[in-house]
Amino acid sequence: MRPRVGFLGTGWIGRHRMEAMIATGAIEAAAFADPSPECAEQARALAPDAQAVDGLDALLGLGLDGIVIATPSAMHAEQSIRALDAGVAVFCQKPLGRTAREVEAVIDAARTADRLLGVDLSYRHTDGMQAIAALVRSGALGQVFAVDLVFHNAYGPDKPWFYDPAQSGGGCVIDLGVHLVDLALWTLGFPAVDGVAASLRAKGQPLGPDQVEDYATAAFRAGGTDVRLACSWQVHAGADAEIAAVFYGTEGGAALRNVDGSFYDFVAERFTGTSKTALASPPDAWGGRAAAAWAEQLARSQRFNAEAEHFARSAEVLDRIYGR
Repeated sequence: MRPRVGFLGTGWIGRHRMEAMIATGAIEAAAFADPSPECAEQARALAPDAQAVDGLDALLGLGLDGIVIATPSAMHAEQSIRALDAGVAVFCQKPLGRTAREVEAVIDAARTADRLLGVDLSYRHTDGMQAIAALVRSGALGQVFAVDLVFHNAYGPDKPWFYDPAQSGGGCVIDLGVHLVDLALWTLGFPAVDGVAASLRAKGQPLGPDQVEDYATAAFRAGGTDVRLACSWQVHAGADAEIAAVFYGTEGGAALRNVDGSFYDFVAERFTGTSKTALASPPDAWGGRAAAAWAEQLARSQRFNAEAEHFARSAEVLDRIYGR
């Protein structure tokens, strides 16, 4: 029997992840909950046999095997813990928590309940990053001594809670930088991190009380690798977005970069001296792969996967960027 999964939050991202999970055939979309009638109706179109219910308590009362959480960031940790305490596996949108302490509490709950925990760190699943990670881990680039990471979003979020640090946990770093930090640590094998330094700004000025940053730069050492990152909202980027992850090694380099300002299309290249070799190019339907992978894993086993411990490593770096 396929695992029965509920969906808490069926806005655009929640519906997209629902669609990706259903497409695997690995799970049954058993129920969903969303306060917006429009979002609920669109979820119904994707999963016509799923039961519409009112909130998390109602979902947990159905005896589900798993739950997908796509709600505002302030709710992620609490809702994940409640589901895990009820014996339900969790796939959560990023960030898993607003602080490392919240993230660690969710991981502890998953470990105690012995239930699968996943986070939607989707950029790992692009064809380009899969190819680059394989090069780094095989030693084909030699010693990777530097990583440069960029995520500039010329628009920024359109919901007020993103700009409230109590609800969001931060600005562009926790929204976009979480992907950058994860890509670096995941590719490098989650080495120890030290030497974290950062500059956070709001509207061009140093960050003040009760503000979230809309521009940030940070640097840290991950094992023997120097990592630099920059991210922003609503910056004059000359395009919708600028996204890049570049890895420099003693025997070569490799880069993932978005194409023509796209949030979705990426090319990846390997560098040797002044020459380039293509590793990946569009089209690449990567957006739902993290969700699909979790659904397929849930169908094999609902038990805790020790890889979830790594979610805390990125959260600890974010805390240090914020000076927490």
